Amino acid sequence: MGNVEKIREELSHYEHPLFDFQAEPAAGGVAVTVSLKPEIQAGVHQYHFFVSDREMATQKFAWDFQRQLFNYLHDYLVEMFTHTPQMS
Repeated sequence: MGNVEKIREELSHYEHPLFDFQAEPAAGGVAVTVSLKPEIQAGVHQYHFFVSDREMATQKFAWDFQRQLFNYLHDYLVEMFTHTPQMS
């Protein structure tokens, strides 16, 4: 199984009412895209992160990927704020 298929297999274990997940080949690894489902999108950007070939080769890949996915989902949600007290 190639690395893109490995990531897609992992992503198939996750369903979310707001997000779609995609994986595409990238130099040295796989680019993962998180976006709002089309019926929810309101001009919000897609979020991209990269998983290196080295990360996919570890024995704990599934657990490490879950931690990475959850961390990036958190970052994506935070980036969606249109105003916070810290914004000028």
